Amino acid sequence: MAGENVFLDNIAADVELQVTSAIQGSKMMSNDNQTEQNVEKSKGQASEPGTRMTKEFLRFHCKKNKLYITPSLNDTLYLHYKGFSVIENLEEYTGLRCLWLEVNGIHKIENLENQQELRCLFLQNNLIHTLENLQALSKLNHLNVSNNYIGTIQNLSCLEDLTTLQISHNALESVSDVEHLSLCPSISVLDLSYNRLSDPQILTILEQMPILRVLNLMGNKVIKNIPNYRKTVIVHLKQLTYLDDRPVFPKDRACAEAWAAGGIEGEKKERALWETRERRRIQESLDALAAIRARVVKQCEDKELQMGDSKNFSDVYQEGSTQSVNDDQSTCKIQLHHLALEPDAGDLAGFVKDSNTSALGNDTSVSWNKNVTELSDQSHLPSPRNESTLSISDLPDLEDIPEQTEIMKVDCRPLIEVISSDN
Repeated sequence: MAGENVFLDNIAADVELQVTSAIQGSKMMSNDNQTEQNVEKSKGQASEPGTRMTKEFLRFHCKKNKLYITPSLNDTLYLHYKGFSVIENLEEYTGLRCLWLEVNGIHKIENLENQQELRCLFLQNNLIHTLENLQALSKLNHLNVSNNYIGTIQNLSCLEDLTTLQISHNALESVSDVEHLSLCPSISVLDLSYNRLSDPQILTILEQMPILRVLNLMGNKVIKNIPNYRKTVIVHLKQLTYLDDRPVFPKDRACAEAWAAGGIEGEKKERALWETRERRRIQESLDALAAIRARVVKQCEDKELQMGDSKNFSDVYQEGSTQSVNDDQSTCKIQLHHLALEPDAGDLAGFVKDSNTSALGNDTSVSWNKNVTELSDQSHLPSPRNESTLSISDLPDLEDIPEQTEIMKVDCRPLIEVISSDN
């Protein structure tokens, strides 16, 4: 019994030791996790909604995105999709020109007094209800506050360089909500799409914007409340070049103004005039292309004609060379009259043959007969005083030389022979 008790006590001691070790290990792991969380918080990582925009986070964010660690050297700062609820601790970032703050939980525009060089501010997809605290941004030219809860356009007249305002998907309803736009003459691009605007009197406000060129009113009831919406808007806004989802072409403007002056008939006449001008312009383009083609064809024909003239000149030159060779041949044959001794017929034939060969090279037998005929025609020439002269009748006839005829026939055989299909 005593031995069994000792054995049980040892087992209990071992179990207790294992439990104690496990508890201590879990405590150490929890301490390590807490330490890591503290380090992350010290770095300012905004992993949860509602995180503060601390200086530590901004420095760590700049380092992570390969921006300048020195705050004033940064001209762009990307702070979107971070879950911030307040804009703060941007005092040192005085060189910012573009600030991205979309898709956060920001409720108020504030703490931007030191960003005097800011050109673009993106605050879409937040929780903003009022346009405010923008007085310090005197150089701002692009403001995007789409997808917020703004019910009135205000506090923008101080932005003298503002050219683009995107305020779609908000809570604008009446003419008074957009009346402040008449005090913003620098705006040329305005996006009011998908609000709650329904009063056609909004055109009176838009007419007071002298350089408004791009306007988007899609998604508002006012489109249905304005008769002949597109023509009416084009007539009222003289500088408009893009309305909603497509551009305003000069033809569209001319037809809209003709419609305003003469109704549908005036529009039809104006449209017919534009179509006539377009057809005439197309025909002129086709005529110009045809003229270019004709000019090119004429140049090609002139070049071919010049090449033909040069070829004829070459033929004439070759004929002249042949005649010169024939004259030299005649001269050599005439010199036979001055031989001092009368040679044999065979020697004379060989001499005449050698003379012709040196003068003509590989000439045909026809040329040989022609030259002999020319020599015979010169019998009227005065004979030399020497009594041992050679007469024309003593010259051998070329028909008596069959070897040369055979040779010439062999040389004139065709190089390509027709092979019978029977083979």
